[in-house]
Amino acid sequence: MSEPRARPDPAFALLEVYEAALPQVYGYLLARCGSRAQAEELTSETFLAAVQSARNGGGPVGPAWLIGIARHKLVDHWRRREREERGLRLIHADPDIEDPWDEHLDAFQAREVLATLSPNHRCALTLRYLDGLPVPEVAKLLGRTVHATEALLVRARAAFRRAYPGGCDD
Repeated sequence: MSEPRARPDPAFALLEVYEAALPQVYGYLLARCGSRAQAEELTSETFLAAVQSARNGGGPVGPAWLIGIARHKLVDHWRRREREERGLRLIHADPDIEDPWDEHLDAFQAREVLATLSPNHRCALTLRYLDGLPVPEVAKLLGRTVHATEALLVRARAAFRRAYPGGCDD
């Protein structure tokens, strides 16, 4: 009878990509949440989730896979914030605002304005315009229907335009 052999922990595959992936994951999160402390916390959550996923037979371990996990952690963070702030505000759409979304915006001002928006609006705009995801993918990540996501994006763009210094339409 042979001795049972211990199988290596699949999470050790993360060690091979950790050094290269850490700055990419942290940079991705920092650019989207704007807070170093929050980016650090989400980065640690990302790697903890990656270890768990690797142990459960998750995807191919690599930087792109880790960025995908980071994206989900960021969405989860914004959902938590939205739930916390939900009772504090009234969301309404302004039908008189035109849609100059293709205008060139100052990146620094745009980031500051995004930080003032509700987590739901910030999340939708970030996924759609910073990450460049199509609306159906944004809907999937947010756990909404495509139509509900389109409506959310309309409200989020209107809120962004109202908050952007000097307006962003001509």
